[in-house]
Amino acid sequence: MRELHIRVLVGVFVVAGVLSWAGARLWNSVGTLPSVPLAAPIVLALIAAVLLSTALSLRARLKAQRERRPGAKGVDPLMAARAVVFGQASALVAALVAGMYGGTGVFLLELLDIPARRDQAFYAGFCVLAGIAVIAAALFLERVCKLPEDDDHDNSGAEPVS
Repeated sequence: MRELHIRVLVGVFVVAGVLSWAGARLWNSVGTLPSVPLAAPIVLALIAAVLLSTALSLRARLKAQRERRPGAKGVDPLMAARAVVFGQASALVAALVAGMYGGTGVFLLELLDIPARRDQAFYAGFCVLAGIAVIAAALFLERVCKLPEDDDHDNSGAEPVS
């Protein structure tokens, strides 16, 4: 499984933000801009909490397993892999959603004198913060589930494959 790179997440965030900002400007000039829902930052925060609790649980179980504590419950490798895949997918979606609401929020900064738009700008800002929390929790989960590196990198005893 490939590691999730920050560059990819930042790229998705920036592209989504620029496209969302441009789309918000266009949509506002044609008609009314759709509102930023209050549920968006709440859902992202819930996903971040699930990812963080999964990472903390797996970390505690792996530590107990390494220390060979009696009654320690092991970690199923397939379950850990599924958790990492869920974390990676959540991080990518969070980068996309946070970029989308970030771009909309930047556009809404021009309209802060309207109370409804000011509230939507706050919701968009909270979406960006919650998206960053999802990304941080997903990267922490990936780090917890990462297998230790092999000490022997040079394969000195192995025959070359022809």
